[in-house]
Amino acid sequence: MKLILLFAVLAALAFVAVTLKTRGSATPGRKATGDVRKRNPLTEREQAMYFRLTKTFPDTVVLAQVAMSALLDTNDRPTRSTFDRKVCDFVLCSKAFHVLAIVELDDSTHRNKEARDERRDAILGKAGYRTLRFKQVPDAADLRAAVDGATFTALS
Repeated sequence: MKLILLFAVLAALAFVAVTLKTRGSATPGRKATGDVRKRNPLTEREQAMYFRLTKTFPDTVVLAQVAMSALLDTNDRPTRSTFDRKVCDFVLCSKAFHVLAIVELDDSTHRNKEARDERRDAILGKAGYRTLRFKQVPDAADLRAAVDGATFTALS
């Protein structure tokens, strides 16, 4: 009986030691492999949207995969953590780099995640931006109407 109790105590201590050791890592129990691979910065759908934007708005600058931290600023660390690892699909800018539109191309990964998208849009909205969301690449007329109908404030 004492032997069983001793093994149980040792097993519990081993479990606690492993838990404490992995607690500091980004993904508990997983270690970085160092393996990386290349990928295209834009999917085929995103490439189609990029070229639609550049063709529809030739006098603007179209930026792709823009970190929200490039568009938003705060001195409050908890607030920063709500956006600092998020990325906007496209940002349409004037030649002076004033934001004219933020464009998101929603694919199947956005299904049942409308609340998450609304939170992202609300963060951008606090700074005066409105996000334009499309499920498919719109034709030029629909894209122009959506962008022309949006009002944005330039960042100071």
